Amino acid sequence: MSKIAFLGLGGMGARMAANLIKAGHAVTVWNRSPGPVAGLVAQGATAAPSPRAAAEGAEFVLAMVADDIASRAVWLDGETGALAGLAPGALAIECSTISPAWAGEMVAAVTGAGAAFLEAPVVGSLPQAQEGKLIILAGGDAVAYAQAQPALAPLASAIHHVGPVGRGAVLKLAVNSLLGIQLAAWAEMMGFLGKAGFDGPAALDILATLPVASPAAANYARMMLAGDFAVRFPVDLMAKDFRYATHGADAVKADTPVADATLGVLERAAEAGFGADNVSALIRLYTVQ
Repeated sequence: MSKIAFLGLGGMGARMAANLIKAGHAVTVWNRSPGPVAGLVAQGATAAPSPRAAAEGAEFVLAMVADDIASRAVWLDGETGALAGLAPGALAIECSTISPAWAGEMVAAVTGAGAAFLEAPVVGSLPQAQEGKLIILAGGDAVAYAQAQPALAPLASAIHHVGPVGRGAVLKLAVNSLLGIQLAAWAEMMGFLGKAGFDGPAALDILATLPVASPAAANYARMMLAGDFAVRFPVDLMAKDFRYATHGADAVKADTPVADATLGVLERAAEAGFGADNVSALIRLYTVQ
């Protein structure tokens, strides 16, 4: 059993923390809003008043938050940040989808404080988080990767060591970009088919059997046609990932015209008032007059 701090109890983080508790670890949790904390305490976690307090005495400190800004606050806030609570030899694990640039800043800050760092962004959504079947894309040195296994194993069906810090962020952004590009295209084409007189579900029943349809995209297309916009992956969050991806591509002089165009679609959806909806709401750009 390890002493683990978990910071950030959104839909993904709460499920991940619960799996660490189920695995027998001593888990201390913190969240910006108190609501999710009570549910984890009822499952056996200990509540902490700040990230710093949660990190004190922990062997592993994991964070799962929305973006670079939230990550910076959780780790580096001068009064409450977890970095100040990390013991020498502890391992900081950032599971959030962050930019490669911020991952580089993080590893410098954490190792400078005498602790170790691993980025471990996850692939999967709420069902995979619930079942402990996420895919983890770990970036860091081999020692940190090996050290992290007890904390990561209860969360994942597969853990891939993809290289040094920064590579995990890049690969996760590529994954989300590939998904977002598909969903933007599906929303556009389903809108086109509907206006051309096709019955949407009947057309999708055919398209979903063809090699052009990935299982994930077909699933989101079904949500689109059903008007199911309950949040799994909000438009605003996907747009954030595309901004990180395109900025990261610019940094290495990679050309990403399709990703740039998809970011434009996501921003258009946000401007139309759909930013807090699930990304399946992209269909509303083509069906709402």
